Amino acid sequence: MKSSKICYWLLGLALLGFADATYLSAKFFLGSPVVCVFFGECDKVTSSPYATIGPVPVAALGALYYLTVILVLGFMFARAVERLERWLLPLTSVGFLASVWFVYLQLFVIHAICFYCMVSAGTSTLLFLSAAYLYWTANGLRANVSNGNNGADK
Repeated sequence: MKSSKICYWLLGLALLGFADATYLSAKFFLGSPVVCVFFGECDKVTSSPYATIGPVPVAALGALYYLTVILVLGFMFARAVERLERWLLPLTSVGFLASVWFVYLQLFVIHAICFYCMVSAGTSTLLFLSAAYLYWTANGLRANVSNGNNGADK
């Protein structure tokens, strides 16, 4: 029961991240400015040399990342793949590390903060922490059961 609540939490976070990254990607491909709700420096960040890898905006890669998390969670909900939660932790680790890098760039290289980028960084961090919790609780429970402990002492 607890893990299903965490999976719904993860799904909500991934949907938020997907919407955020898709908005930034759409603005990039349409060539229109990003309406910055807070901080007012979104265009400085999204038009910096760090906003793309070749011709691909990093926001599109972020949307792909969030979509992958959503698909993994969909397979988990459908129980189509056994123990799929073990893939969430490495996947969300990549998103978290990318977010750390992009926050560093905003603060110390570009010297500007993009509200939407920070929403994505927060979302990726919460996805990583939630996936870590899911992984460790799922594996801790399995370890207790395989050792003959049914969790009654918790």
